[in-house]
Amino acid sequence: MHIGIDIGTGSTKGVLVDGDGTILRKESVTHTMSSPSTGWAEFDAQQQWWPEIQQISQRLLEGQDAEQVHGVCVSGMGPCLVLMEEDFTPVRAAILYGVDTRAFQEIEVLTEQLGDERIVARCGNSLSSQSIGPKMRWVRDHEPDSFTRAVRWGSAHSYILGMLTGEYVLDHHTASQSDPLYDLTAETWAEDWYDEIAEHLERPRLAWANEAVGSISAEASRATGLPEGTPVCAGTVDAWTEAWSAGVRAPGDTMLQYGSTFFVVQNLRSQAHEAQLWSTAGITEGSRCLAAGTATSGSLTSWWRGQWGDPDFGQLVEEAGSVPPGARGLVVLPYFAGERTPIFDPDARGTVIGLTLSHGPAEIFRATYEGIACGLRQILDLLEEGVERPERLVAVGGGTQSRLWVQIVSDVTGRSQQIPDQTIGASYGAAMLAAETTSGIDTRDWACIGETVEPDPQHRELYDEIFGLYTQLYRDNRETMHRLAELQRRSDTPVQA
Repeated sequence: MHIGIDIGTGSTKGVLVDGDGTILRKESVTHTMSSPSTGWAEFDAQQQWWPEIQQISQRLLEGQDAEQVHGVCVSGMGPCLVLMEEDFTPVRAAILYGVDTRAFQEIEVLTEQLGDERIVARCGNSLSSQSIGPKMRWVRDHEPDSFTRAVRWGSAHSYILGMLTGEYVLDHHTASQSDPLYDLTAETWAEDWYDEIAEHLERPRLAWANEAVGSISAEASRATGLPEGTPVCAGTVDAWTEAWSAGVRAPGDTMLQYGSTFFVVQNLRSQAHEAQLWSTAGITEGSRCLAAGTATSGSLTSWWRGQWGDPDFGQLVEEAGSVPPGARGLVVLPYFAGERTPIFDPDARGTVIGLTLSHGPAEIFRATYEGIACGLRQILDLLEEGVERPERLVAVGGGTQSRLWVQIVSDVTGRSQQIPDQTIGASYGAAMLAAETTSGIDTRDWACIGETVEPDPQHRELYDEIFGLYTQLYRDNRETMHRLAELQRRSDTPVQA
């Protein structure tokens, strides 16, 4: 048996699988992100993530022969910044990936200091809210006591790896998202920039996501029930393990992840760069990817439901499905937590335009789906026109359960999407990595496509028009959004990501 666990934005999930990929048990624990100030997004790694790992591991093994567990792998949202003491005790709450936009000034300073062209040439990306270096600099400048106390750092999954094994390791993929600390071409730390920004913080040992890097310690075994000595993989960011779970492994394969945010991962034939996307290392040695991520997706639809008294989701989707394409003249810019790719604007703000007294929740909900799809179309157009054409789109994540949403994405983008039979997600991909790495099992046939969603050509002309309005709205309102964002910071009104 093998165990895969994933720490996500909305929950931590785990699966126990046998050697054929059959799911023997699955468990999950929901959790809530903290947003103590405008643009902040945090989790308490010690009080939330570690107890959840213990709880899920114990539940997965209830009634099972724990000694039959041959491997464990943990993935997690990222890149996050977990600053830790030498024994992996966090010194402050974990700062999340690009949805946390607090380090906007540090991004500007470091970009000016190091030079954008030099950063891109070495790291593959410009600095953005996704980058770890500016977040480190923010803690150093705003919470010097925490920065001084810290000895080590990591992301969500590597913090758990340390707690399980005592090993201080970070996988190459997560390191490649930790700009500007990692040299993407050389596949190692950019030593001079690392020392300048991370200062006294130890460098994690680098490993590929599918490498076994340690084993369950005696202390971790007592806490989790996992057998002492069980091999543990390095793991990686959840989007990449979810892509692995869906069979997105060959060059040209592209994953569309419908989750709290929307995430895109495309496997490349060779290293490539696109200024409005992220260049990263992949899961296996020498692999390269382009990636993109929005700041909201499912989190925005959940927010709307909360504003409306939490109506039944199925009924709301059904009502939105009865609204014609174009949502009766509504357009939503889903920038309620700023935006990551492709505009890289933490001060972008959510917009609903076209409202009349005849519109209601169903129209707004459909327009939200359509707005998220327009953001995805921007990303796919960049891939197709500027880098490598996506050969196969595979849709994964909990959002695929809303067939209306999936159909809208195909209609807006004009592209087919394949949906796997198994949509459990990153925890299943982590279990695959554990099975491959620790037991030599070929898991490629674990991922089977269940159906293909085709775009409706009747809606193409209308959605082309909606897409044009979507892109124009941001250009026309960017300055106003930024002024409002500054007012929000001055009033320090929390903005939920």
